[in-house]
Amino acid sequence: MHRQKISSVAGLAFLALVVALAAGCGGSSKKASSTTTTAATTTGATTITTPAADSKIAAEVPTKFKSNGKSIEGMDPDLGKALGAVMGVKVKFVNTSFDGIIPGLAAGKFDLGMASFTDTKERQKTVDFVTYFQAGTSFYVKAAGGPTINSLADLCGHSVGVERGTTQADDSTKQNGKCKSAGKSGVKVSVYPDQNAANLAISSGRRQVGMADSPVAAYIVKQSNGQFKLTGKSYNTAPYGIAIPKGSGLTKPFLDALKVLMSDGTYKAILTKWGVQDGAITNPKINGAIS
Repeated sequence: MHRQKISSVAGLAFLALVVALAAGCGGSSKKASSTTTTAATTTGATTITTPAADSKIAAEVPTKFKSNGKSIEGMDPDLGKALGAVMGVKVKFVNTSFDGIIPGLAAGKFDLGMASFTDTKERQKTVDFVTYFQAGTSFYVKAAGGPTINSLADLCGHSVGVERGTTQADDSTKQNGKCKSAGKSGVKVSVYPDQNAANLAISSGRRQVGMADSPVAAYIVKQSNGQFKLTGKSYNTAPYGIAIPKGSGLTKPFLDALKVLMSDGTYKAILTKWGVQDGAITNPKINGAIS
């Protein structure tokens, strides 16, 4: 497949691309164990961060995970490598905690972050985004005896297990306040360091409801051998974005590189490989947050 190469980015000849992956491997819904790459700033190297997972019920599978505890695989790593190929640079992935990626980008530790980040206006205060996918939040419960949850309002009186630093942690915490303000029982929210830990809390019965980005939740259920099931419909469908440090000069070049992958069919092929083609977008944007 012939692909146009972007050899120069914002006037810098990049020798390496450092991508940070959320540490979600082996046990987190979205942001569990992750992979992160470190760039050599003296040569203008770029870093992309993405999460990886070790266990079968892993947080970031199929977006990012560790295969056999070694190789980092998934939609985000494949897209990161493809972006590097378009730009003519090498890509190095590094594992890190999800909630450490944006601070790491702001501090110049990483070049890029690919960790199924929802592009939000709040996060845009710290980093810029190039949108590349869309997903919502899905609820999942134990297949046998799990509660029926159709919306956030149904969480009142239930216990929830979520990964630290995710939008789901924010949503469930806010819902707890809404439930109490309405005179209802609150939501018992437990925040875990990665998705696998949240999954274990639900499978053991210590927590009743799990929440994760829709592609992650679907995969968790698929790999649970009938232990979990999805409940209700996804809500707040929003764009995922590649997180990029503000003022780096990388935002437009990566947007252009992504458009190349979309035009030559690579983007669609990668999403289809991982079964997440329903989240494909056709019009990537810089800072395309809905809220």
